[in-house]
Amino acid sequence: MKIAVVGTGYVGLVTGTCFAEMGVDVTCVDIDSAKIQSLKNGIIPIYEPGLEEMVIRNQKAGRLHFTTDLRDCLNDVSVVFSAVGTPPEEDGSADLQYVLAVARSIGQNMTKHTLIVTKSTVPVGTAALVKQTVQEELDKRGVTMDFDVASNPEFLKEGAAIKDFMSPDRVVVGVESERAKEILTKLYRPFLLNNFRVIFMDIPSAEMTKYAANAMLATRISFMNDVANLCEIVGANVNMVRKGIGSDSRIGTKFLYPGCGYGGSCFPKDVKALIKTAADNGYNMQVLHAVERVNERQKGLLFEKFNNYFAGKISGKTVAVWGLAFKPETDDIREAPALVLIDLLVKAGCTVRVFDPVAMPETGHRLANSALLPHITFANDLYDATLNADALFVVTEWKEFRLPSWEIIKKAMHTAVVFDGRNIYEAADLENAGVEYFCIGK
Repeated sequence: MKIAVVGTGYVGLVTGTCFAEMGVDVTCVDIDSAKIQSLKNGIIPIYEPGLEEMVIRNQKAGRLHFTTDLRDCLNDVSVVFSAVGTPPEEDGSADLQYVLAVARSIGQNMTKHTLIVTKSTVPVGTAALVKQTVQEELDKRGVTMDFDVASNPEFLKEGAAIKDFMSPDRVVVGVESERAKEILTKLYRPFLLNNFRVIFMDIPSAEMTKYAANAMLATRISFMNDVANLCEIVGANVNMVRKGIGSDSRIGTKFLYPGCGYGGSCFPKDVKALIKTAADNGYNMQVLHAVERVNERQKGLLFEKFNNYFAGKISGKTVAVWGLAFKPETDDIREAPALVLIDLLVKAGCTVRVFDPVAMPETGHRLANSALLPHITFANDLYDATLNADALFVVTEWKEFRLPSWEIIKKAMHTAVVFDGRNIYEAADLENAGVEYFCIGK
């Protein structure tokens, strides 16, 4: 089977490469010629463990191709996955201009039956707009041609995307014809031979499933952050509470870890988009409004602890920040709590020394024209970041941050105090080394 994947961002590149790994002939399409040329040269624009090797391997095997022109492959492929960006508008709605541009291009150039599958995260009703757009272009050409649309939302965790795609716990597919169902069943069968679990449903339900899933996970995080903050007030230990409620089979243990807020490309954007979809239909998502408020407040919590520790006298302080990416195993800094923290620190007159194993180049690129950048020093390693620091903030739980030498850190720092935004340390270990320790929910 031959397919095309339009968009070589996180979702599109992982999708195309993983399909190629399973023997599908894949052409990845992107209008960014520099990115396409880099991919042809084996240079990957994103950080995802294992992806670079897989791209190079499948290119050499002749199963993975890259082009800037969708017309080049439309005659040959039977399925086109649309995995272009849907950035948020100012009102929280998803910007569908790129999704509809792909639909127009397909309608203008298709020559045979094509299944058009939306992989991007899109609001309910988008597939209907895609179908309408394709048909309008066919009508302009005076051509009568069958085509199908489908929804196949992605559920990839950054840092574990290849595993998620190659061994999915479920594949959600929205279809409106048996033909589309048969094609996608055939395409996904190799991934699920041991546990064939494609969940077919109508298209609006598939579109809603993606938003509902991310909103639920964001809700669990904000709920636990709210509980953690109350635990501090009443003298409870949120880690014990987490274990206690997580052992209930109706609740489970996942996404019950308190911290300094969620970020990334999915949760913030999708929560806003679902709130906007509801508002457009005359409904108020009260729980999700609260989820957003809790998360925004949580991103400032470490700064509040730091400010209180020094009784508001923080101007001129030097601080170390470990972690810039919104989570480990990625260089994604979109909506990252670290950036909110750094902004608050710089505005308060602090000098910031940062270290992240992967995300520093991306941070430098994103902040190139920002007033923050002159106040940030990119350290050589985690210990270099703490040199003469008055405080250390741990914002991303990278593995290499788990067992540092507190003796070295205490000697390097001017004031040996740690604010742990991910609760990855035992207080006794730091206290025994003479380091003051503050975390969340204890």
